[in-house]
Amino acid sequence: MKICVIIPCYRVKDQIIKVIGSIPEIIDKIFVIDDCCPESSGKFVLSNNNDMRVEVIFHEQNKGVGGALKTGYQKAVLQGYTIAIKIDGDGQMDPLLIPKFITPLLHNKADYTKGNRFFKLMNLRAMPKIRLLGNSGLSFITKLSTGHWNVMDPTNGYTAIRCDIIDYIDLDRIDNRYFFETDLLYQLGLIRARVVDIPMVAVYEDENSSLSVKKVLFEFSWKHFKLFFKRIGINYFLRDFNIGSIALFFGVLFSLITLLLGVPLWAHNAALSVNTPVGTVIRYLLFSLIGIGGLTGWLMYDIFSQPNNAITDLLEDFNKK
Repeated sequence: MKICVIIPCYRVKDQIIKVIGSIPEIIDKIFVIDDCCPESSGKFVLSNNNDMRVEVIFHEQNKGVGGALKTGYQKAVLQGYTIAIKIDGDGQMDPLLIPKFITPLLHNKADYTKGNRFFKLMNLRAMPKIRLLGNSGLSFITKLSTGHWNVMDPTNGYTAIRCDIIDYIDLDRIDNRYFFETDLLYQLGLIRARVVDIPMVAVYEDENSSLSVKKVLFEFSWKHFKLFFKRIGINYFLRDFNIGSIALFFGVLFSLITLLLGVPLWAHNAALSVNTPVGTVIRYLLFSLIGIGGLTGWLMYDIFSQPNNAITDLLEDFNKK
């Protein structure tokens, strides 16, 4: 077992040496990714760091935190590491929590672990209210778009992954910037990887977040919308066709019939003060109930079809064949 840590660096010159110094000895390698940092964080590490585990990688152009993570993943796979952990270089993630993140991976209880700041209610008092509200909304939307109904705090960047599943993830399709956590969860959902939340407490300083409300409401909403329909198409109609597929098909069909035919007919008759025939009302009421029932059935199927086992052993058997 070889374990590495990936630290994307951008404007973290004042904190990065302290972060490196707090990484426990169980870690074999530390990849510091200088993402074209204007503070030259990578050169600063080379000049001031004495930890022999550190390897600094420089990006000639800024790729974003997602791009830096992908570079780290590629290095981890090429050098044969078993687990890759990602933490930020700003000191807000406690490296002493690393054993908690890797334990489920080492025991094949999970393929990917991520931090969850929502686990203990008392810890939420330290979270800025705007972040608390935003993360709550994003968590629900992410459940829909990725299919991971058992996870919270989707934007949490404290993660660990089994390197043997990285080859089954399309890294090129993962966003290079703020959406990369969600894209990664989506990719993990496509291969039925098991994701487990790890309770943690984040440290909040007086920094200004560069993630604007406008970006979350408009750009992120569209990206979640696309992921949701891609997931439905791939998991329910391309790779598989199951009872959830049938429930979804008829749920959408009868809901559309009600909305596009029944509701306009009722509105038209109401505008003319004409009573809609009882038989017509009953017919569209039945259609609406079938639609609601189908969509509810699909939702319950989607929630309860979460993977209960890590796919690591399955992939090992597949690779042997």
